[in-house]
Amino acid sequence: MIPLQPLCFVLMPFGTKRDPVTTLEINFDVIYDQAIRPAIEAASMVAVRADEERTGGIIHKPMFERLLLCDFAIADLTTGNPNVYYELGVRHATRPSTTLAIFADQQRLPFDLNFLRALPYRLGEGNRFGGREASELMSNLTRRLMDLKNLAREQGGVDSPLFQLLTDYKAPEIAHLKTDVFRDRVQYSAGLKSELARARELGNLEAVEQIESALGDLDSIEMGVLVDLFLTWRALSKWDRMIALYERLPLALKRTILIREQLGFALNRAGRREDALRVLESVLQDQGPSSETLGLIGRIYKDQWMEARKGSERMARGYLAKAIEAYSRGFEADSRDAYPGINAITMLDVQGDPESLKRKSELLPVVRFAVMQRLKGAKPIYWDYATLLELAVLEENQDEALRYLSSALANVREPWEAATTANNLKFVQEARLSRELPQPWLDEIIKELVSRSAAAAKR
Repeated sequence: MIPLQPLCFVLMPFGTKRDPVTTLEINFDVIYDQAIRPAIEAASMVAVRADEERTGGIIHKPMFERLLLCDFAIADLTTGNPNVYYELGVRHATRPSTTLAIFADQQRLPFDLNFLRALPYRLGEGNRFGGREASELMSNLTRRLMDLKNLAREQGGVDSPLFQLLTDYKAPEIAHLKTDVFRDRVQYSAGLKSELARARELGNLEAVEQIESALGDLDSIEMGVLVDLFLTWRALSKWDRMIALYERLPLALKRTILIREQLGFALNRAGRREDALRVLESVLQDQGPSSETLGLIGRIYKDQWMEARKGSERMARGYLAKAIEAYSRGFEADSRDAYPGINAITMLDVQGDPESLKRKSELLPVVRFAVMQRLKGAKPIYWDYATLLELAVLEENQDEALRYLSSALANVREPWEAATTANNLKFVQEARLSRELPQPWLDEIIKELVSRSAAAAKR
């Protein structure tokens, strides 16, 4: 799978507009086609122009989403277009860097551009934009975009005046919202939300297919709807449908961390392990280590370990070590996220050598603390109880394990959740039997989880 190029959102007037200084007209489509778009492509980016996505000439929700989600942005301030200035303000309020302002150098702009390090460009006689002007702007713009890419990679170069002046101001979380809370943060059509929720509850594949088919061209659909549809196919364990839907999504949505992480999840579940690793490794390269991405990578190596156990024990040990490393890195990246932590502990218990068991005992109280801290400020979900259940099993605390089992069973949302926990506990059970540490009560817990998963799949 070819890595996606960064998106560059272009904020500029469209068509021909009158220059307030000379009263002559400027053809902005020519400037875009002959200089701006070629410069973006020369910088190995994909151009997304604002006017290509307008509806009735108003600023609308898809416009805001693209403003926030595109990796880079160019704002042409020539003529003082109010929509462009407003959109630039939104971008500067949410993105500390990766935004570049440009303007025709004959313009009298309404405010000081010293903070922006804006790039001027020349118009020819009579405001014509000919080959000489296009070549000059393309060359300068390509160079500035390459500089922006390098600064973004080094996480430096703040270009938003708001972030420059207010050093304590923090950017809102935009692209890397956690999967399980994303639906609750996006407001969209109540009717579609109800239909998708009902289809998930009933496991009605035909209803979801009808909803997707009725959406038509996805470029005009609110991103919240598309994310919910994407995660509905995940809830129904239809990995091929997730992968197929991804190919149809708007480019800006494809670039988000959430969607790329879930694509990696789906590819792995569909058995396309190498494709999944390529997708997730590209996410790591773009955003750096995160608990979510490394947790998903750890799961891929765990699946490869399970497959290798049927053939080569030596290869299986290698994949097990890779899984432990990925999960451990994920927990180190964000120790508030217990998911990679509990998986690291479980895999260390399975590995079973003295050094691994020592690391397990060191990590276990830290993971427990992470879960307990989360429970203080959030409504518990299935994974909270499942994590506490696994911790109790790993500590060989039967009473506590059975107590958390009840809570976990009552909070199952998707069939694969309980099945995943059951499989984890089976690995622990097998490892302990190999060390002559039988735990008959663990059989009961595993059977309950398998039964709950099957019941959830029939809904």
